[in-house]
Amino acid sequence: MKELVVISGKGGTGKTSIVAAFAALAERKVLADCDVDAADLHLVLAPEIKHREAFSSGREAVIRLKDCNACGACLARCRYEAVRRSGAAFTVDPFSCEGCGVCAQVCPVKAIDFLPRKSGEWFISETRHGPMVHARLGIAEENSGKLVTVVRKQAARIAVEGGMDMVIIDGPPGIGCPVIASIGGTSLVLIVTEPTVSGLHDMERVAQLAAHFKVPTMLCINKCDINRDMTATLRRRAAELRMWVAGEIPYDTSVTLAQIAGQSIIEFDGGGSVAGEINRTWRTILGVLENPSHG
Repeated sequence: MKELVVISGKGGTGKTSIVAAFAALAERKVLADCDVDAADLHLVLAPEIKHREAFSSGREAVIRLKDCNACGACLARCRYEAVRRSGAAFTVDPFSCEGCGVCAQVCPVKAIDFLPRKSGEWFISETRHGPMVHARLGIAEENSGKLVTVVRKQAARIAVEGGMDMVIIDGPPGIGCPVIASIGGTSLVLIVTEPTVSGLHDMERVAQLAAHFKVPTMLCINKCDINRDMTATLRRRAAELRMWVAGEIPYDTSVTLAQIAGQSIIEFDGGGSVAGEINRTWRTILGVLENPSHG
């Protein structure tokens, strides 16, 4: 079972649109949206949720008002100003609580519970292109790297149990913990970038991260025709970083129209230039996955 993860140095490069297109082209696969902070693959694939579970990470303080004697010890000791007072009642703001547990330790009447914190949810769904695992992180919640790991493990489990050949991962942008959790141990990383100065910089950062984890990496240049000189620069830099360019996809407003219609570009305009280039890109990726030495 192979794992292909599609990432980018920043949001808005077209990464999810390309993953949706791959979903339409690939056979015997499981989809995983690991961009848990701002998941949007579901907007194109319209998943029907079959199973859902809460994701807990860390702990948070909760004051039992009936047992609280309003001494104010928790208020005085909370360095994050999470404890709030309204008259004689003390409460904890869950968005400000950092889960340190000091308030529970200093409470003389033990009126503060230190409970597991529900940080989000993860889902197993069915789409028109097969099973999909995705998640939603709560507002202002952290530990998205742990939630990414949950999504990847569930997707891999479904793939193995279903005899699938591949997991296609829509990874998060950037180079932080969620990206590290997305790429570690995968079969191939595909970096999606645009021909701009910032696109070049972001591609270099992500490529260095993938190289650190020794994951084979390829490049896809999206909207390649908006700046041909920069596209040539990206191609040269990829060669210096020992990366193959898997594909160069031209700009076309049909991609936006496909998004509005809730479809991948393959479904919306399968005979167009963008769909044709994505098809070629996909075949190149499959070739490398089947024979890694060619990448």
